[in-house]
Amino acid sequence: MTEQKKGRAAALLPILIFLVIFLGAGIVFKDFYAMPAIVAFLIALLTAFIQNRKAGFDANIRLIAKGVGDENIITMCLIFLAAGGFSGAVTAAGGASSTVNLGLSIMPAGVAIVGLFIIGCFISVSMGTSMGTIGALAPIAVEISQKTGFSMAICIGAVVCGAMFGDNLSMISDTTIAAVKTQGCQMKDKFKENFLIVLPAAIITIIIFFFITRNGDFQISKEYTYNIFQVLPYVVVLVGALIGINVFLVLITGTVLSLIVGISTGMFAVGDMFNVIASGADGKGGIMGMYDITVISIVVACIVSLVKEMGGIQFILDFIKKKIRGKKGGELGIAGLALLVDMCTANNTVAIVMAGPIAKEISEEYDINPKRSASLLDMFTSVGQGLIPYGAQLLLAATSTGLTPFQIIPYCFYPILMAVSGIIFILFIKNKEK
Repeated sequence: MTEQKKGRAAALLPILIFLVIFLGAGIVFKDFYAMPAIVAFLIALLTAFIQNRKAGFDANIRLIAKGVGDENIITMCLIFLAAGGFSGAVTAAGGASSTVNLGLSIMPAGVAIVGLFIIGCFISVSMGTSMGTIGALAPIAVEISQKTGFSMAICIGAVVCGAMFGDNLSMISDTTIAAVKTQGCQMKDKFKENFLIVLPAAIITIIIFFFITRNGDFQISKEYTYNIFQVLPYVVVLVGALIGINVFLVLITGTVLSLIVGISTGMFAVGDMFNVIASGADGKGGIMGMYDITVISIVVACIVSLVKEMGGIQFILDFIKKKIRGKKGGELGIAGLALLVDMCTANNTVAIVMAGPIAKEISEEYDINPKRSASLLDMFTSVGQGLIPYGAQLLLAATSTGLTPFQIIPYCFYPILMAVSGIIFILFIKNKEK
């Protein structure tokens, strides 16, 4: 039996350095994306090397190589790339636009705002991206606001709520991938656990939007055309992941099907099919669109390996043990950790990658089911991302509508209710044994 390392607060210095640099740059330049996260993480990694210099450079390299070589880290990075390839292919094939138009075509005219939320949920679960959902639906929200007289903030708030629903649940969302692989559970199990927790929040959100907009009147004057064949790849991936088919097989199947759809419908030529996998239709998505989060995941794994070796992770665990008791306390600890890290990084995927190893240690210490810890990680980082005014989602929503994030936040009912629902489940719904 290996001796347990003594917890040391000083070992957390690399993480502190990252937060100071990243947040400091955001405050100084009034833009939380002025400092690329990867640069801040590399500086943090250098700090960790210097701090653990007694071990020697070669020993530190071997240590981080072992951390990066962990099965879950490698699998997570490969899934990121596979999901990027599918996303690039299906979007280029017209899947995203057809999915949006399908939702708008079946939306009841009398419940426009509720419809925006539900369509946002559907699209974000299908596309796996909250940013893509907001980008696609923001112009529609503007149109509905102008024709119904409802404030722009309510309309775009419904879109943000729907976007965060899928960002948290989608099988191809990078947050889901990160949560599942860092906690060591199956996607379908995490989805089922997560869905049961957030369902009450989604239902109450629908009720709230219905009551505050029930007197509205909106008729869709534009015809939204769609091709159900272009939506099919999303359905295949969603169903395949839910029934437990290997995620790589599901994503590869979805990618191949998207290529067939794109070529057969004339969305792109045969000679372009490899390019859309690599970089999407606009040259910014696809596999290349996943490079940043893949490299960040690798660098964070390096930092965590050194921080753990120096006793930083053990210090956090010791601190948590003093503050919380039992399984419910452990779950509250994971939820609070996820929310705090997201507020500091303004990126829920990065937050999960950073907090994941600590959450895993907490779940093992308190015998928390991996699917529950993965759900809590994903949920509470999404809670933060849907409410922080400097997060990419609210900034995009504000830019698209001419509002400020602070005008939209009062109507972000779903992230707030998701937090409430999550806390209720922690306190009153028994966590099943592993």
